[in-house]
Amino acid sequence: MKKILLTIGAAAMLLGSAGAATPTTRSNKSEVARQLHVFNTLFKELQTQYVDTIDAAGSMRTAIDAMLGEIDPYTEYYPADEQDQLLSISSGQYSGVGSTIQRRGKEIMFSEPQWGSPSREAGIRHGDRILRIDGDTIGADADISDVSKRLRGQAGTHVRVDVRRPYVEDSLLSFDITRGVVKVNPVPYYGVLPDSVGYIRLTTFNEKSAGQVRDAVASILREPALKGIVLDLRGNGGGLLESAVQVVSNFVDKGTEIVRTRGRDTRNEKVFKTTQAPQARRTPLVVLTDGGTASSSEIVAGSLQDLDRAVIVGERSYGKGLVQTTRPMPYGGYAKITTGRYYIPSGRLIQAIDYSHRNPDGTVARIPDSLTNVYHTRAGREVRDGGGITPDIKVDKKDINRLIYNIYADNWAFDYATRYAAQHPEGIGSADEFLVNDSIFADFKRFIDPDRFSYDKVCESGLKILREAAEREGYLNDSVAAQFAVLEGMLRHNLDHDLDHNRDDIVEILDDEISGRYFSDSDLVRRSLRGDATLDRARALLHHPAQYDSLLTATPAPQSKNDRQK
Repeated sequence: MKKILLTIGAAAMLLGSAGAATPTTRSNKSEVARQLHVFNTLFKELQTQYVDTIDAAGSMRTAIDAMLGEIDPYTEYYPADEQDQLLSISSGQYSGVGSTIQRRGKEIMFSEPQWGSPSREAGIRHGDRILRIDGDTIGADADISDVSKRLRGQAGTHVRVDVRRPYVEDSLLSFDITRGVVKVNPVPYYGVLPDSVGYIRLTTFNEKSAGQVRDAVASILREPALKGIVLDLRGNGGGLLESAVQVVSNFVDKGTEIVRTRGRDTRNEKVFKTTQAPQARRTPLVVLTDGGTASSSEIVAGSLQDLDRAVIVGERSYGKGLVQTTRPMPYGGYAKITTGRYYIPSGRLIQAIDYSHRNPDGTVARIPDSLTNVYHTRAGREVRDGGGITPDIKVDKKDINRLIYNIYADNWAFDYATRYAAQHPEGIGSADEFLVNDSIFADFKRFIDPDRFSYDKVCESGLKILREAAEREGYLNDSVAAQFAVLEGMLRHNLDHDLDHNRDDIVEILDDEISGRYFSDSDLVRRSLRGDATLDRARALLHHPAQYDSLLTATPAPQSKNDRQK
């Protein structure tokens, strides 16, 4: 009966759309034409009448960016000369030198030459300041996007880059870099850990992701004592939806619905099902998530949760339930437009922010938990929409204080690692052996200049506010002032003490920065697994099958006294 009603409803929609345009449709079209006429006329007037010459392309790009900024962060325009950025998202590769760059004051530097990239193979290192590109000086006012465009280019072409290397004598260096195809590896590491737990780190969803995950699963399944598989999606910002569906196909039956998308026109609803037979249909599976797990990653985690196929461990995911479609634009440009929302098997939408409803000041906010709705997994477990994927086992990250934030954000650890690499060009041993020891930590403390290091001294600031309030309200007599003086002495910040107190967190940051100068992506992932509380929780779960199974089973609702009597 329901199917018949749906069919009749769909037919009615089709018949209605086939007729004449409604007054609302005509009104919308008329308004669009009117506003375009106003904009075109104003633009022409500015071009012909404004006192100074106006950059037509720049003005139009500003207008486009402003318009799209009012919609959502994911709808973007790419002119013809920026197509490679869009292409790299889907293909997982681009042509260029293979390094990120960033501005530091008046300089632009190489911040992270990728392992095996043309820039790294040519000799470029972390922290190298760019002075000239093909003989042209890169001044203090250089636009970083223009510098990036100049470093990119067709594979096989050459670019000459002159740099200044910090902490090195005779640091003016010149490199002739042959541009190449830079490949983004979506699975930087997989393997079987010592306790017979398989592990796969998946960082993005591009054209190569599904194949690499399938190969990784096949390799892991050869372990005869395998306890289960951990799929790590932390920090994975998403990518191709179809790739996400193919990844899930490793773990569920062929023909299983994973996600469906719905746009403004319900006739364009699309259903995505697995098309391959699973390799690991019954292998215990844990998926790791955090606040950086978004979009296609949430499709994988959410569908596996809805199908009761995996236990989710970690932090709540980002909450991006919007679908983007690429559309061609005039003169070789492309637009990435949000065309729909996606719904995972339970029927829930996990989008955390409703961009169509903004606050009076233009801001948007996450949907509060109190306004989310309950859905049910295949086994009957309760799950909720809005606000991302809530893990079955929550493992909260440790709060980061202001000192740690400043060490990272103000590049103290980055600069120290740059100096350390300059002082140790011969290497630091194997990835399994290197440790940030007492000597390195002490050297880092000496490296920090107390006169240039600044951070919010929370205790002192809080005490100052309290003292001012006491004075305003008439409580600051001599006795109270004396007590404040004692507290000020006890709570006065000492940089040396604060660094020692936060040693563990600082060592972790230094380890990441120094290791990044010497070791491959695979080695870096392996090193990051040491002392990983979230991963350790997942591994412990896979060693307790009964607990694992219980988490995937619905808890029966408590019966009332009358129900029990029946």
